[in-house]
Amino acid sequence: MRSVAVVFLAMSLAFPAMAQAPAPRQPTISVMGTGEAELKPDFARIHVTVETQADTVAQASAANSTATERVLARIQGLGIKREDIRTANFQVFQTPQQVGPDGKEIKTPKFSAHHQLRITTRDLDGVGRLAGEILASGDMTFQSVSFGLDRQEEGADKAREAAVRDARRQAEVYATAAGVSLGRLLEIRDGSAQPFEPQPDMRMSMAMSKGSESVPIVPPATIRYTANVQLVWEMAGQP
Repeated sequence: MRSVAVVFLAMSLAFPAMAQAPAPRQPTISVMGTGEAELKPDFARIHVTVETQADTVAQASAANSTATERVLARIQGLGIKREDIRTANFQVFQTPQQVGPDGKEIKTPKFSAHHQLRITTRDLDGVGRLAGEILASGDMTFQSVSFGLDRQEEGADKAREAAVRDARRQAEVYATAAGVSLGRLLEIRDGSAQPFEPQPDMRMSMAMSKGSESVPIVPPATIRYTANVQLVWEMAGQP
């Protein structure tokens, strides 16, 4: 009888725990917010390439070094400081085979050296003139131009702040429409924040402007940053 009593007691103690229902999950409102910020660019970057060819890697590299020194002197002569010119990329590779209209191989040097230079200027209104000068030079090839900010995080942070405001606005609209209110903020899930600067295709204007004193490059008035964020609130005051 004692063993039966013990089993009965154990079962009676277990039933309340088994009968206890899990706590109901707190309803939430989850919203994705997007934001933008526009800031005036501080500088422009122009990429140019110095290309040389030779029958050996050493010769191609040496020829490129000489040509690059001439290019650096020319660029500095245009008013660009030496510290504002940097190597963006340098490579030596086997020259691709070229075939003439008659189908015969065109004899070319075996190796090509490409030295890409990045030129930074803060004279945004003078970018077109600088590009025109580069285009008129036979020592370098114009590649691209882009515009940027000294403090890129400032644009990203302003866009994030706008994204949070947008998320709260949306959440308040949903809550009001549903007859509830926003409770505690439970989660903040960071999304991407990046600059958006549409780059025009410069190749046609470069070809049309060859030999001219200036290239029609119009700097953007602002650089736009975009960001998104997901916020989750508790839903309070349910109907």
